[in-house]
Amino acid sequence: MNSSMNTQYIVQRDTASWRIQVWLSFAIAVFASGIGVLQLPSDQLDRAFLAIAFFFCLFASFSVAKTVRDNRDGQVDTQAWVMMVWIAFAAAVALTSWGLWRMSISSWQKGYMVVSWLFLVSNTFTLAKSIRDDHDAVLAERGALPPASAA
Repeated sequence: MNSSMNTQYIVQRDTASWRIQVWLSFAIAVFASGIGVLQLPSDQLDRAFLAIAFFFCLFASFSVAKTVRDNRDGQVDTQAWVMMVWIAFAAAVALTSWGLWRMSISSWQKGYMVVSWLFLVSNTFTLAKSIRDDHDAVLAERGALPPASAA
């Protein structure tokens, strides 16, 4: 018998204030990162690199969050897919780190870009989890998920 068929979840809806906070925090992270990239006192090529790197990290973070959640009860994705997702995430983080380290900007500007980048990545994971939790709650209410246990 599949282990996911025996798994029971307690589905709890997020509060409206939490959802607002998650979306607002994500929007602020995107805005802060975008402003940092646009205002960076550097060459256009540096700004373009950083914009692409931030998008790469953003999308790789969403991919990791989805893959981890999809495979939490047992592997449903191929090993090649899981490996590719993690390699892409590692590459995004490594290349963005390398690019920021190599940029000819002052240390406080590098610090701003690093903090806004990490803020963006962490908020991406939080947003992905909140969206998936809401989706799971809807499925549970429709009876499409195993019944919640009385924990």
